[in-house]
Amino acid sequence: MLSERDDIIVVVDEAHRTQYKDLAENMRKGLPNAQYIAFTGTPLLGAKRLTNQWFGDYVSEYNFSDSIEDNATVPLYYVKRVPEVSLVNEDLFSDDFLEILEDENLTEEEQKRLENHYAKELEVIKRDDRLDTIAKYIVKHFPNRGFRGKGMVVSVDKFTAVKMYDKVQRYWHDEIKELNKTISQTRDDFERKRLKDTVDYMNSVDMAVVISTEGTEEEEKKFQKEGLTIKPHVQRMSAIDENGKDIEDNFKDPKHPLQLVFVCAMWLTGFDAPSISTLYLDKPMKGHTLMQTIARANRVFENKECGLIIDHINVFKHLKRALADYASNDNIDMPVKNIDDLFGKLNESIDMTCAFCKSHNAELKDIVDEDEVFRNIEKFETYANSIVSNDEVKNEFQVLANTLENIYESLKPEIFTMEFEKKPYKEAILYLRDIINGKVRPEKIESAQARINQLLDQSVIATDDARKYIINEEGKELDLSIIDIDELKAEFRQVKNKNLVISDLRKLIEDKLEIMLKKNKTRTKFAERFKGIIDEYNSGGSQNEDFYEKLLELMKLMKEEESRHVKEDLSEEELEIFDLLCKDSLTKEEEKKVKLAAKNLYNTLIENKKELFVVDWQNDPTPREKVRSKIISVLNEYLPDSYDRIIFQTKSDIIFEHIVEQATMGYNWLAA
Repeated sequence: MLSERDDIIVVVDEAHRTQYKDLAENMRKGLPNAQYIAFTGTPLLGAKRLTNQWFGDYVSEYNFSDSIEDNATVPLYYVKRVPEVSLVNEDLFSDDFLEILEDENLTEEEQKRLENHYAKELEVIKRDDRLDTIAKYIVKHFPNRGFRGKGMVVSVDKFTAVKMYDKVQRYWHDEIKELNKTISQTRDDFERKRLKDTVDYMNSVDMAVVISTEGTEEEEKKFQKEGLTIKPHVQRMSAIDENGKDIEDNFKDPKHPLQLVFVCAMWLTGFDAPSISTLYLDKPMKGHTLMQTIARANRVFENKECGLIIDHINVFKHLKRALADYASNDNIDMPVKNIDDLFGKLNESIDMTCAFCKSHNAELKDIVDEDEVFRNIEKFETYANSIVSNDEVKNEFQVLANTLENIYESLKPEIFTMEFEKKPYKEAILYLRDIINGKVRPEKIESAQARINQLLDQSVIATDDARKYIINEEGKELDLSIIDIDELKAEFRQVKNKNLVISDLRKLIEDKLEIMLKKNKTRTKFAERFKGIIDEYNSGGSQNEDFYEKLLELMKLMKEEESRHVKEDLSEEELEIFDLLCKDSLTKEEEKKVKLAAKNLYNTLIENKKELFVVDWQNDPTPREKVRSKIISVLNEYLPDSYDRIIFQTKSDIIFEHIVEQATMGYNWLAA
């Protein structure tokens, strides 16, 4: 016994898992008078109701429906894709069979029981032609989703998980070959670009098997009997890469190439990777295990409209029961819905956006015609001009259009097989958004109309046709020096849709300011001035011509700032350090010394980069102090005497914190 006190509170998390039998009994024996509070998303229900037996009635309930309503999780949508070769009776999978499958680490006895007693079930699930069908589906589906979040393939056991990995790998490479062949034969530039994007994505995707392993020769022999090998998967499970990350870290990293994993029990509970958007279920499950599994796909993530459950095993009956037990409130629809419901949401989003546009003098019905799509495409610029006349209207339209696009992307590739009558309206809305965002030029009506009339899937974006002064291409930095401000002034007087031109100029300035601030954090005054101009305009303090003039004047100042490092005989990096080191009332001689300090500090840090900036140095006290000491040493040598102890300390701290901040943000002063 640990204590007989009655003022001890035991808080138990994941109370559906290890909180029964010996562990729980020992805890209660050790603390017989303690009060227990348990948290779980999936209490063990059924006839035994173990969670309630051990912890009593619910104090508070917060289920799937509640979390979706609060936007704490995204909705889940269900797609049934059971292969024809495995259509079976829904009652084929007994409760005993499902309970055994919940545990990946089966004992020899349990393994034999599984194989002997449930041979029929396993034969159905593990048929080779059936697994081939699923593997081919995954290869077609995974690269062609709109939102390319991470995915999990859930198999019945670890042997099947490895087998599925091998099959998907084989068909994946075959698909890349076929796509490359198609690319070489197609004459359509847009189609070629789309296929090339798919191939590039497929080439970038890494896959892995995630299963528990003993790592023994005996285990390898078991896999060899199945015509499989587990060695490379065992090695990868325990490997650490050059960045000190393991397989779990890399899968949780949304930017890492590891995009698709094959599992059977691991990572199905207590594992959180928000970028997971797609689950391929090929393992019979029920109750809390099923709920835990599908919850892998409901985490909130940028641009992720929903999670998608692809059912290859026909778990729908068990899913409905699990949702009734765990996920829904009275009088509220089930929180996991059929993919058709998402299609309905798409149509609602289109109707809502069209109604909004109409209320702001942009009647899309006048553009979309049943006989000739986008007959009046020249109206787009007029509509865009109307919408951008007010920031509030423009922002609301952007939200509506982006939401529409996210829903549409979430429906890929299922949308391609659906009867989508409102597709022209979807295209019109996204084309209008692209005009507003400066991605297309309405002057190129002929080419745009020809493209739109084909109603291809992708949005119409012609980056090469950007307006004359929207010359920044994606991934390239805009050079302000090549923009003729006087010419822009003259052209503005002749322009009909002035709001649209102003909107383009604002976007140009916003993009450039972001880059300039990233290069030099002391340039906040330009951002503040820009905000002041915008606020004045939104409050009605200036008219279009005056507003445009003020924006051009700001751009002129930004042009001067962009070239200031040349005048100061400093690099961009040295200029930033110089600006951070400067203080009020510097003499010319002192200014020279501060410049020299900035130059020498930057060069010293670069020369000693390998030694100073080790992996994750910004979070480790020892290398942090080493960097700080080096900064203080250089500044102490070169800064003028007018920098007294207090100023010197302040400036040293500013430089150090700035370098730490850049490293933390991941764009400078990282490990060599």
